[in-house]
Amino acid sequence: MQAPPTSPLLTDLYQLNMLEAYFEQDHAETAVFEFFVRKLPARRGFLLAAGLEQALDYLETLRFSDADIAWLAASGRFGPALIDRLADFRFTGEVHAMPEGTAFFENEPILRVVAPLPQAQLVETRLINILHFQTLIASKAARMVLAAPGKQLVDFGLRRAHGAEAGLTAARASYLAGFAGTATVLAGALWDIPLFGTMAHSFIQSYDSEAEAFMAFARARPEGLVILLDTYDTEAAARLVTVLAPRMAAAGVRVAGVRLDSGDLAVLARRVRSILDQGGLEHVTIFASGGLDEDDLAGFTKAGAPIDGYGMGTSLVTSSDGPALDCAYKLEEYAGLPRRKLSTGKATWPGRKQVWRRYDAEGRMTGDVLSVEGDAQTGEPLLQPVMRAGRRIAPSPPLAQVRTRAAAELARLPSALARLEPAAAYPVQVSDALARLAEATDRRHADQGARA
Repeated sequence: MQAPPTSPLLTDLYQLNMLEAYFEQDHAETAVFEFFVRKLPARRGFLLAAGLEQALDYLETLRFSDADIAWLAASGRFGPALIDRLADFRFTGEVHAMPEGTAFFENEPILRVVAPLPQAQLVETRLINILHFQTLIASKAARMVLAAPGKQLVDFGLRRAHGAEAGLTAARASYLAGFAGTATVLAGALWDIPLFGTMAHSFIQSYDSEAEAFMAFARARPEGLVILLDTYDTEAAARLVTVLAPRMAAAGVRVAGVRLDSGDLAVLARRVRSILDQGGLEHVTIFASGGLDEDDLAGFTKAGAPIDGYGMGTSLVTSSDGPALDCAYKLEEYAGLPRRKLSTGKATWPGRKQVWRRYDAEGRMTGDVLSVEGDAQTGEPLLQPVMRAGRRIAPSPPLAQVRTRAAAELARLPSALARLEPAAAYPVQVSDALARLAEATDRRHADQGARA
Protein backbone atom coordinates (compact mmCIF):
# COMPACT_ATOMS: atom_id res chain seq x y z
CA MET A 1 0.00 0.00 0.00
CA GLN A 2 1.24 3.49 -0.86
CA ALA A 3 0.21 6.91 0.43
CA PRO A 4 -1.70 8.98 -2.16
CA PRO A 5 0.35 11.44 -4.29
CA THR A 6 0.29 15.12 -3.47
CA SER A 7 -0.74 17.79 -5.96
CA PRO A 8 1.95 20.41 -6.71
CA LEU A 9 -0.76 22.96 -5.95
CA LEU A 10 -0.12 22.17 -2.29
CA THR A 11 2.29 25.08 -2.17
CA ASP A 12 2.47 28.83 -1.55
CA LEU A 13 1.20 31.13 -4.29
CA TYR A 14 4.51 32.95 -4.44
CA GLN A 15 6.22 29.80 -5.67
CA LEU A 16 4.04 29.85 -8.79
CA ASN A 17 4.49 33.63 -9.11
CA MET A 18 8.26 33.16 -9.16
CA LEU A 19 7.99 30.18 -11.49
CA GLU A 20 6.23 32.33 -14.08
CA ALA A 21 8.84 35.08 -13.75
CA TYR A 22 11.72 32.61 -14.05
CA PHE A 23 10.25 31.10 -17.20
CA GLU A 24 9.51 34.50 -18.73
CA GLN A 25 13.09 35.66 -18.19
CA ASP A 26 14.68 32.28 -18.94
CA HIS A 27 16.25 32.57 -15.49
CA ALA A 28 16.87 28.86 -15.03
CA GLU A 29 20.52 28.07 -14.40
CA THR A 30 21.56 25.61 -11.71
CA ALA A 31 20.57 26.58 -8.18
CA VAL A 32 21.61 25.11 -4.85
CA PHE A 33 19.21 25.24 -1.90
CA GLU A 34 19.80 23.81 1.57
CA PHE A 35 17.37 22.96 4.36
CA PHE A 36 18.55 23.63 7.92
CA VAL A 37 17.39 24.74 11.36
CA ARG A 38 18.61 28.16 12.44
CA LYS A 39 18.15 27.69 16.18
CA LEU A 40 17.17 24.77 18.36
CA PRO A 41 13.96 25.13 20.41
CA ALA A 42 14.27 25.64 24.14
CA ARG A 43 15.23 22.44 25.98
CA ARG A 44 16.43 20.77 22.78
CA GLY A 45 20.10 19.85 22.72
CA PHE A 46 19.82 18.06 19.38
CA LEU A 47 17.36 17.22 16.61
CA LEU A 48 16.79 13.95 14.75
CA ALA A 49 16.50 14.13 10.95
CA ALA A 50 13.34 12.54 9.56
CA GLY A 51 11.06 12.70 6.53
CA LEU A 52 13.64 12.10 3.80
CA GLU A 53 11.78 9.15 2.28
CA GLN A 54 8.60 11.20 1.84
CA ALA A 55 10.62 14.15 0.51
CA LEU A 56 12.17 11.96 -2.17
CA ASP A 57 8.77 10.44 -2.97
CA TYR A 58 7.47 13.95 -3.56
CA LEU A 59 10.34 14.93 -5.85
CA GLU A 60 10.16 11.73 -7.88
CA THR A 61 6.42 11.94 -8.46
CA LEU A 62 6.08 15.71 -8.92
CA ARG A 63 3.59 16.22 -11.76
CA PHE A 64 0.92 18.76 -12.69
CA SER A 65 -2.19 16.78 -13.55
CA ASP A 66 -4.62 17.83 -16.25
CA ALA A 67 -6.98 18.96 -13.48
CA ASP A 68 -4.22 21.03 -11.81
CA ILE A 69 -3.37 22.74 -15.09
CA ALA A 70 -7.02 23.35 -15.98
CA TRP A 71 -7.65 24.97 -12.59
CA LEU A 72 -4.60 27.24 -12.91
CA ALA A 73 -5.64 28.26 -16.41
CA ALA A 74 -9.21 28.99 -15.29
CA SER A 75 -7.99 31.02 -12.30
CA GLY A 76 -6.78 33.76 -14.62
CA ARG A 77 -3.74 34.38 -12.45
CA PHE A 78 -1.15 33.13 -14.93
CA GLY A 79 -0.36 33.58 -18.58
CA PRO A 80 -0.39 30.87 -21.26
CA ALA A 81 3.42 30.67 -21.36
CA LEU A 82 3.48 29.21 -17.84
CA ILE A 83 0.40 27.04 -18.31
CA ASP A 84 1.83 25.49 -21.47
CA ARG A 85 5.02 24.39 -19.68
CA LEU A 86 3.45 22.71 -16.71
CA ALA A 87 2.42 19.47 -18.41
CA ASP A 88 6.08 18.54 -18.85
CA PHE A 89 7.31 19.95 -15.55
CA ARG A 90 9.47 17.41 -13.67
CA PHE A 91 12.14 17.48 -10.99
CA THR A 92 15.41 16.52 -12.70
CA GLY A 93 17.90 17.58 -10.06
CA GLU A 94 20.10 15.92 -7.47
CA VAL A 95 19.80 15.69 -3.71
CA HIS A 96 22.31 15.17 -0.93
CA ALA A 97 21.01 14.51 2.57
CA MET A 98 21.80 13.26 6.04
CA PRO A 99 20.33 9.78 6.45
CA GLU A 100 17.10 9.68 8.41
CA GLY A 101 17.71 9.09 12.08
CA THR A 102 20.87 11.24 12.15
CA ALA A 103 21.30 13.67 15.05
CA PHE A 104 22.03 17.22 13.91
CA PHE A 105 22.41 20.73 15.28
CA GLU A 106 21.94 24.43 14.50
CA ASN A 107 22.78 25.68 11.00
CA GLU A 108 23.71 22.22 9.74
CA PRO A 109 22.07 21.42 6.39
CA ILE A 110 20.27 18.10 6.44
CA LEU A 111 19.23 18.27 2.77
CA ARG A 112 20.67 19.95 -0.33
CA VAL A 113 18.83 20.33 -3.63
CA VAL A 114 20.75 21.05 -6.86
CA ALA A 115 18.49 21.68 -9.85
CA PRO A 116 17.46 24.28 -12.41
CA LEU A 117 16.22 27.27 -10.45
CA PRO A 118 12.49 26.92 -11.31
CA GLN A 119 12.47 23.32 -10.09
CA ALA A 120 14.50 23.94 -6.95
CA GLN A 121 12.30 26.92 -6.06
CA LEU A 122 8.90 25.32 -6.62
CA VAL A 123 9.59 22.40 -4.26
CA GLU A 124 10.50 24.64 -1.30
CA THR A 125 7.16 24.76 0.47
CA ARG A 126 6.36 21.06 0.37
CA LEU A 127 9.91 19.99 1.27
CA ILE A 128 9.86 22.24 4.34
CA ASN A 129 6.40 20.93 5.19
CA ILE A 130 7.58 17.30 5.10
CA LEU A 131 11.00 17.64 6.70
CA HIS A 132 9.96 20.10 9.37
CA PHE A 133 7.11 18.05 10.78
CA GLN A 134 8.72 14.62 10.83
CA THR A 135 11.97 16.04 12.23
CA LEU A 136 9.99 17.90 14.90
CA ILE A 137 8.12 14.76 15.99
CA ALA A 138 11.10 12.41 15.75
CA SER A 139 13.08 14.80 17.95
CA LYS A 140 10.28 14.98 20.52
CA ALA A 141 9.91 11.19 20.47
CA ALA A 142 13.66 10.77 20.98
CA ARG A 143 13.40 12.77 24.20
CA MET A 144 10.68 10.42 25.40
CA VAL A 145 12.79 7.38 24.54
CA LEU A 146 15.71 8.82 26.49
CA ALA A 147 13.44 9.66 29.44
CA ALA A 148 12.10 6.10 29.74
CA PRO A 149 14.92 3.68 28.91
CA GLY A 150 13.79 0.11 28.37
CA LYS A 151 10.07 0.99 28.40
CA GLN A 152 7.58 0.26 25.64
CA LEU A 153 6.40 3.54 24.11
CA VAL A 154 3.40 3.63 21.77
CA ASP A 155 2.04 6.49 19.67
CA PHE A 156 -1.55 7.24 20.69
CA GLY A 157 -1.72 10.66 19.03
CA LEU A 158 -3.84 10.45 15.88
CA ARG A 159 -7.02 11.89 17.41
CA ARG A 160 -5.20 14.99 18.67
CA ALA A 161 -2.97 15.52 15.64
CA HIS A 162 -3.33 18.62 13.47
CA GLY A 163 -4.84 16.75 10.54
CA ALA A 164 -4.71 13.31 9.02
CA GLU A 165 -1.27 13.52 7.41
CA ALA A 166 0.22 14.85 10.64
CA GLY A 167 -1.21 11.95 12.64
CA LEU A 168 -0.01 9.43 10.09
CA THR A 169 3.53 10.69 9.69
CA ALA A 170 3.85 11.24 13.45
CA ALA A 171 3.45 7.48 13.79
CA ARG A 172 6.32 6.99 11.34
CA ALA A 173 8.56 9.61 12.94
CA SER A 174 8.05 8.32 16.48
CA TYR A 175 8.70 4.71 15.42
CA LEU A 176 11.86 5.87 13.67
CA ALA A 177 12.98 7.49 16.92
CA GLY A 178 12.53 4.32 18.98
CA PHE A 179 8.83 3.89 19.81
CA ALA A 180 7.60 0.32 19.85
CA GLY A 181 4.63 1.06 17.59
CA THR A 182 1.45 3.00 17.05
CA ALA A 183 -2.32 2.81 17.40
CA THR A 184 -2.75 4.30 13.89
CA VAL A 185 -3.82 1.44 11.65
CA LEU A 186 -2.87 3.03 8.31
CA ALA A 187 0.68 3.54 9.55
CA GLY A 188 0.89 -0.20 10.09
CA ALA A 189 -0.41 -0.83 6.58
CA LEU A 190 1.96 1.67 4.94
CA TRP A 191 5.18 1.06 6.83
CA ASP A 192 4.75 -2.22 8.70
CA ILE A 193 4.86 -0.44 12.05
CA PRO A 194 3.66 -2.69 14.91
CA LEU A 195 0.10 -1.87 15.98
CA PHE A 196 -1.10 -1.60 19.57
CA GLY A 197 -4.58 -1.03 20.95
CA THR A 198 -6.77 -2.04 23.85
CA MET A 199 -10.30 -0.79 24.53
CA ALA A 200 -12.07 2.47 25.36
CA HIS A 201 -13.94 3.31 28.53
CA SER A 202 -17.11 3.39 26.42
CA PHE A 203 -16.77 -0.35 25.77
CA ILE A 204 -16.85 -1.05 29.48
CA GLN A 205 -19.62 1.47 30.12
CA SER A 206 -21.80 -0.22 27.50
CA TYR A 207 -22.05 -3.36 29.70
CA ASP A 208 -23.90 -3.65 32.97
CA SER A 209 -20.75 -4.68 34.85
CA GLU A 210 -17.00 -4.59 34.43
CA ALA A 211 -16.87 -8.35 34.79
CA GLU A 212 -19.22 -8.79 31.83
CA ALA A 213 -17.22 -6.26 29.76
CA PHE A 214 -13.86 -7.85 30.59
CA MET A 215 -15.05 -11.34 29.71
CA ALA A 216 -16.72 -10.19 26.48
CA PHE A 217 -13.56 -8.47 25.32
CA ALA A 218 -11.40 -11.44 26.30
CA ARG A 219 -13.53 -13.77 24.20
CA ALA A 220 -13.45 -11.43 21.19
CA ARG A 221 -9.79 -10.35 21.41
CA PRO A 222 -7.90 -13.12 23.21
CA GLU A 223 -4.44 -12.41 21.76
CA GLY A 224 -2.33 -10.00 23.80
CA LEU A 225 -5.28 -9.13 26.03
CA VAL A 226 -4.87 -5.78 27.83
CA ILE A 227 -7.66 -4.69 30.18
CA LEU A 228 -8.48 -1.06 30.96
CA LEU A 229 -8.85 -0.59 34.73
CA ASP A 230 -9.84 2.98 35.52
CA THR A 231 -13.41 3.38 34.25
CA TYR A 232 -14.81 3.26 37.81
CA ASP A 233 -12.46 2.15 40.58
CA THR A 234 -8.94 1.23 39.47
CA GLU A 235 -7.96 -0.95 42.40
CA ALA A 236 -11.31 -2.76 42.46
CA ALA A 237 -10.90 -3.46 38.73
CA ALA A 238 -7.42 -4.87 39.35
CA ARG A 239 -8.81 -7.22 42.00
CA LEU A 240 -11.55 -8.21 39.56
CA VAL A 241 -8.92 -9.15 36.99
CA THR A 242 -7.28 -11.52 39.47
CA VAL A 243 -10.68 -13.17 40.03
CA LEU A 244 -11.49 -13.44 36.32
CA ALA A 245 -8.04 -14.51 35.15
CA PRO A 246 -8.56 -18.23 36.01
CA ARG A 247 -11.88 -18.24 34.13
CA MET A 248 -10.18 -16.62 31.16
CA ALA A 249 -7.33 -19.13 31.35
CA ALA A 250 -9.84 -21.99 31.31
CA ALA A 251 -11.12 -20.54 28.03
CA GLY A 252 -7.58 -20.37 26.65
CA VAL A 253 -7.10 -16.63 27.20
CA ARG A 254 -4.11 -15.26 29.07
CA VAL A 255 -4.19 -11.70 30.43
CA ALA A 256 -1.14 -9.92 29.03
CA GLY A 257 -1.50 -6.51 30.61
CA VAL A 258 -3.61 -3.83 32.20
CA ARG A 259 -3.85 -0.13 31.34
CA LEU A 260 -4.09 2.88 33.65
CA ASP A 261 -5.35 6.11 32.09
CA SER A 262 -6.00 8.53 34.96
CA GLY A 263 -5.10 9.43 38.51
CA ASP A 264 -1.71 9.41 40.22
CA LEU A 265 -0.19 6.85 37.90
CA ALA A 266 2.93 6.15 39.98
CA VAL A 267 0.89 5.47 43.12
CA LEU A 268 -1.76 3.48 41.29
CA ALA A 269 0.85 1.43 39.46
CA ARG A 270 2.40 0.33 42.76
CA ARG A 271 -0.97 -0.62 44.21
CA VAL A 272 -2.07 -2.45 41.06
CA ARG A 273 1.28 -4.23 40.86
CA SER A 274 0.83 -5.46 44.41
CA ILE A 275 -2.73 -6.64 43.72
CA LEU A 276 -1.74 -8.47 40.56
CA ASP A 277 1.28 -10.11 42.17
CA GLN A 278 -0.74 -11.27 45.16
CA GLY A 279 -3.26 -12.72 42.72
CA GLY A 280 -0.61 -14.77 40.93
CA LEU A 281 -0.44 -12.46 37.91
CA GLU A 282 3.21 -11.46 38.15
CA HIS A 283 3.52 -11.76 34.37
CA VAL A 284 0.85 -9.12 33.68
CA THR A 285 2.36 -5.81 32.55
CA ILE A 286 1.18 -2.33 33.46
CA PHE A 287 0.70 0.19 30.66
CA ALA A 288 -0.05 3.86 31.39
CA SER A 289 -1.50 6.67 29.32
CA GLY A 290 -3.31 9.97 29.78
CA GLY A 291 -1.72 13.30 28.81
CA LEU A 292 1.87 12.27 29.46
CA ASP A 293 5.05 14.00 28.28
CA GLU A 294 8.76 13.25 28.67
CA ASP A 295 8.94 15.03 32.03
CA ASP A 296 6.32 12.64 33.39
CA LEU A 297 8.29 9.70 32.01
CA ALA A 298 11.49 10.96 33.59
CA GLY A 299 9.67 11.35 36.91
CA PHE A 300 8.31 7.80 36.75
CA THR A 301 11.77 6.50 35.87
CA LYS A 302 13.38 8.36 38.77
CA ALA A 303 10.70 7.12 41.17
CA GLY A 304 11.05 3.53 40.00
CA ALA A 305 7.33 3.28 39.22
CA PRO A 306 6.43 -0.29 38.14
CA ILE A 307 5.11 0.80 34.75
CA ASP A 308 6.21 -1.25 31.74
CA GLY A 309 5.02 0.98 28.90
CA TYR A 310 3.36 4.24 27.98
CA GLY A 311 0.92 5.56 25.41
CA MET A 312 2.00 9.01 24.24
CA GLY A 313 -0.58 11.24 22.58
CA THR A 314 -1.07 15.00 22.48
CA SER A 315 2.36 16.05 23.72
CA LEU A 316 3.98 13.83 21.08
CA VAL A 317 2.02 14.70 17.95
CA THR A 318 1.93 18.43 18.70
CA SER A 319 5.43 18.60 20.23
CA SER A 320 3.61 20.71 22.78
CA ASP A 321 6.59 22.33 24.53
CA GLY A 322 8.24 23.22 21.20
CA PRO A 323 5.62 23.09 18.44
CA ALA A 324 7.75 24.44 15.60
CA LEU A 325 11.33 24.56 14.37
CA ASP A 326 12.99 27.73 13.11
CA CYS A 327 13.88 26.03 9.85
CA ALA A 328 14.62 27.35 6.37
CA TYR A 329 15.29 26.28 2.77
CA LYS A 330 17.63 28.87 1.33
CA LEU A 331 19.46 29.61 -1.91
CA GLU A 332 23.20 29.11 -1.35
CA GLU A 333 24.48 29.13 -4.93
CA TYR A 334 23.18 30.18 -8.35
CA ALA A 335 24.81 29.96 -11.78
CA GLY A 336 28.04 28.76 -10.20
CA LEU A 337 28.36 31.65 -7.73
CA PRO A 338 27.81 31.39 -3.96
CA ARG A 339 24.85 33.38 -2.65
CA ARG A 340 24.13 34.58 0.85
CA LYS A 341 21.17 36.09 2.68
CA LEU A 342 22.19 38.92 5.03
CA SER A 343 18.86 39.72 6.70
CA THR A 344 19.19 40.62 10.38
CA GLY A 345 18.99 37.48 12.48
CA LYS A 346 18.59 35.32 9.36
CA ALA A 347 21.99 35.47 7.66
CA THR A 348 23.05 32.27 5.92
CA TRP A 349 26.38 30.63 5.11
CA PRO A 350 26.94 30.55 1.33
CA GLY A 351 27.85 27.72 -1.01
CA ARG A 352 27.45 23.96 -0.99
CA LYS A 353 28.29 22.73 2.49
CA GLN A 354 29.18 19.52 4.26
CA VAL A 355 29.11 18.55 7.92
CA TRP A 356 31.95 16.47 9.36
CA ARG A 357 31.43 14.74 12.71
CA ARG A 358 34.13 13.64 15.13
CA TYR A 359 33.87 10.95 17.83
CA ASP A 360 35.87 10.06 20.92
CA ALA A 361 37.48 6.71 21.69
CA GLU A 362 34.18 5.39 23.05
CA GLY A 363 32.31 6.37 19.90
CA ARG A 364 30.46 9.35 21.35
CA MET A 365 30.04 12.54 19.34
CA THR A 366 32.52 15.26 20.29
CA GLY A 367 31.91 18.01 17.75
CA ASP A 368 31.05 18.92 14.18
CA VAL A 369 32.68 21.08 11.54
CA LEU A 370 30.59 22.99 9.00
CA SER A 371 32.53 23.80 5.87
CA VAL A 372 32.34 24.09 2.10
CA GLU A 373 31.75 20.80 0.36
CA GLY A 374 35.25 20.27 -1.03
CA ASP A 375 37.11 21.27 2.13
CA ALA A 376 37.89 17.85 3.58
CA GLN A 377 37.90 17.83 7.37
CA THR A 378 38.64 15.24 10.01
CA GLY A 379 35.61 13.11 10.79
CA GLU A 380 32.63 11.48 9.12
CA PRO A 381 30.90 13.46 6.32
CA LEU A 382 27.17 13.35 7.05
CA LEU A 383 25.55 14.54 3.81
CA GLN A 384 25.32 11.73 1.27
CA PRO A 385 24.10 11.63 -2.36
CA VAL A 386 20.58 10.17 -2.51
CA MET A 387 19.11 11.39 -5.82
CA ARG A 388 20.49 12.06 -9.28
CA ALA A 389 18.65 13.23 -12.40
CA GLY A 390 15.39 13.25 -10.43
CA ARG A 391 15.59 9.61 -9.39
CA ARG A 392 16.77 7.88 -6.24
CA ILE A 393 20.30 6.54 -6.50
CA ALA A 394 19.19 3.53 -4.44
CA PRO A 395 15.92 2.47 -2.81
CA SER A 396 15.19 4.18 0.49
CA PRO A 397 16.28 1.97 3.40
CA PRO A 398 13.58 0.03 5.26
CA LEU A 399 12.12 1.90 8.20
CA ALA A 400 13.48 -0.77 10.55
CA GLN A 401 16.99 0.06 9.33
CA VAL A 402 16.42 3.77 9.87
CA ARG A 403 15.19 2.98 13.36
CA THR A 404 18.38 1.08 14.08
CA ARG A 405 20.43 4.06 12.94
CA ALA A 406 18.46 6.41 15.18
CA ALA A 407 19.04 4.14 18.19
CA ALA A 408 22.76 4.15 17.47
CA GLU A 409 22.74 7.95 17.18
CA LEU A 410 21.02 8.34 20.55
CA ALA A 411 23.57 5.98 22.09
CA ARG A 412 26.40 8.13 20.69
CA LEU A 413 25.12 11.44 22.08
CA PRO A 414 27.30 13.15 24.68
CA SER A 415 25.91 12.39 28.12
CA ALA A 416 24.82 16.01 28.63
CA LEU A 417 22.64 15.89 25.51
CA ALA A 418 21.05 12.60 26.51
CA ARG A 419 19.47 14.38 29.48
CA LEU A 420 16.27 16.38 29.05
CA GLU A 421 18.02 19.60 30.04
CA PRO A 422 21.32 19.82 28.14
CA ALA A 423 24.07 21.34 30.23
CA ALA A 424 25.95 22.87 27.29
CA ALA A 425 25.55 23.41 23.57
CA TYR A 426 27.12 20.85 21.27
CA PRO A 427 30.15 22.38 19.50
CA VAL A 428 29.64 23.11 15.79
CA GLN A 429 32.69 24.85 14.34
CA VAL A 430 32.50 26.99 11.21
CA SER A 431 35.66 26.34 9.18
CA ASP A 432 38.06 29.02 8.01
CA ALA A 433 37.27 28.06 4.42
CA LEU A 434 33.56 28.74 4.91
CA ALA A 435 34.24 32.02 6.72
CA ARG A 436 36.48 33.13 3.82
CA LEU A 437 33.80 32.18 1.30
CA ALA A 438 31.27 34.28 3.21
CA GLU A 439 33.62 37.26 3.22
CA ALA A 440 34.28 36.90 -0.51
CA THR A 441 30.55 36.64 -1.20
CA ASP A 442 29.90 39.79 0.82
CA ARG A 443 32.62 41.69 -1.08
CA ARG A 444 31.22 40.61 -4.43
CA HIS A 445 27.73 41.66 -3.38
CA ALA A 446 28.99 45.04 -2.17
CA ASP A 447 30.92 45.62 -5.42
CA GLN A 448 27.86 44.76 -7.51
CA GLY A 449 25.73 47.11 -5.41
CA ALA A 450 28.23 49.93 -5.91
CA ARG A 451 28.07 49.46 -9.69
CA ALA A 452 24.26 49.46 -9.81
